[in-house]
Amino acid sequence: MQLPLGPDPRSDALARIHAALIAAFGRIIRPDDKRRDPVWVLVQGVIGAQSKTAVSNASTDAVKARYGSWEAVADADLGELEELLRNQTFPSVAAERLRACFRAIRDDRGSVDLRHLSNLPDAMAMDWLEALPGVGRKNAAGVLNTSTFRRRALVIDGHHRRVMQRTGLIPPKADTARAYDTLMPLLPEDWSAEDIDEHHLLVKSLGQTHCRPTAPRCAGCPIRGECRYAAQQPEGMP
Repeated sequence: MQLPLGPDPRSDALARIHAALIAAFGRIIRPDDKRRDPVWVLVQGVIGAQSKTAVSNASTDAVKARYGSWEAVADADLGELEELLRNQTFPSVAAERLRACFRAIRDDRGSVDLRHLSNLPDAMAMDWLEALPGVGRKNAAGVLNTSTFRRRALVIDGHHRRVMQRTGLIPPKADTARAYDTLMPLLPEDWSAEDIDEHHLLVKSLGQTHCRPTAPRCAGCPIRGECRYAAQQPEGMP
């Protein structure tokens, strides 16, 4: 007879990391007025490659203001759309991907609308989003978690992935999709969509301040005791 293996100890590690980051940075709760329409979140992600969040937010608002509806963006002139997205890092790529994404949604659903995702299980909703042009795992999770959908999906950006790699909770070379597939089953079952969102924002803050790509500040890191990378550093190293 095979005995149950019990809870994964990595779930406890995630909970301890979460508590330590709250102690270090305070609570980071996304206010209700920052939870946008799912299509808005989709647009912000599709156009946002290697662009600052504030820039992509402003560009998304500019697109909606110019066309009046998301439906009209599917038929937008590419040159005009590119001009609206001129502040993005790759405006021509952003314009092409956005229009192609909206046309794909319209072809499948009859209009640029994501309400049907409310009726799909999380995994099916993620798969449907990732099949759209220009939509990756991070963007799909953002649509489900940070929008008004409030679904249990973990957004993983470069900062989050780097921190999780260094702690040893995901493989060293895991890409975003593998990181997501590894971490989602480890999230404490009692975490709500809001808790998952806060976890991402806290880990991102750690990646921006301590766990930087080069010269990480391990000595003052609030999760040093949970980190495999820090444990391997010589005594006295910063």
